[in-house]
Amino acid sequence: MKKLADNIKRVGLFANTDKPACREFVQRAARLISRSGRQVIADAATGAFAGLRSKVYDSVAELAAQSDLVLIFGGDGTMLSAARETGGSKTPLLGINLGGLGFLTTIPAADMTRGLRAVWAGGFSIETRSMIEASGNLSGAPFKEGAMNDFVASRGAGSRLIELDVFVDGVELTRYRCDGLIVSSPTGSTAYSLAAGGAIVSPSASVFTLTPICPHTLSNRSVIVNLNSVIEIRAVSDRPETIFSADGELLGILRPGERIRISRSRKNARLLHLTDDSFFKTLRTKLNWRGSHV
Repeated sequence: MKKLADNIKRVGLFANTDKPACREFVQRAARLISRSGRQVIADAATGAFAGLRSKVYDSVAELAAQSDLVLIFGGDGTMLSAARETGGSKTPLLGINLGGLGFLTTIPAADMTRGLRAVWAGGFSIETRSMIEASGNLSGAPFKEGAMNDFVASRGAGSRLIELDVFVDGVELTRYRCDGLIVSSPTGSTAYSLAAGGAIVSPSASVFTLTPICPHTLSNRSVIVNLNSVIEIRAVSDRPETIFSADGELLGILRPGERIRISRSRKNARLLHLTDDSFFKTLRTKLNWRGSHV
């Protein structure tokens, strides 16, 4: 990977500007990048936030188009936002974690200097992550949206359950009476789906995970289907409202009778990982797993 590292000439910086702690690390990263002989660029908000004198671009999508590598400062939410906006770009993303668990943000902020030195030395790999997309109607209007982690149909205000008819490749799966339904990508298996009792899925597995949230029928369990399948959700309930979100961001209201189709996206996200990193190492570390000792 040393040759690939030598091809990293322009490094973009994108930060969660709502986290004041990011400022110091963005500034430090800019200095480390400049000392390595590489050019620093940033999106406009990050440039103003950190007082950078580098060239800036209006959006992270434009930034990625002009970068050989983009550093993302924040938590997994910031990574998801960047991945959605840059989906389909060949530019890899590298997360600097200033958030919580950080399944997507590879390098803890405290280890940033060591991590960047490893990148300059070629000690990394680039992983392609599948993205997913949803289309249909919300509140009577057509929409199409991408996601990296998941789409969620869930109840709005009130304590009553919602009802959702779910189909896989045109075949009826079931009618869920529940607080909601999570349709996650392999990457999203360690997010909301995991909290709701879904399986942990390797990012390289080509599957969707359908996980009901607090289903009324105890036999309802997480279902795994091929990532090339088309999943259709139809709202049945009138009250409470059924809200629909992508990676935690509200998209709109799913009215009774409206249908949403969820499928694999043609776009992918490219994530950079250090050589000594792996998905299973992250699981052991983040979830505090320990083997038994006999």
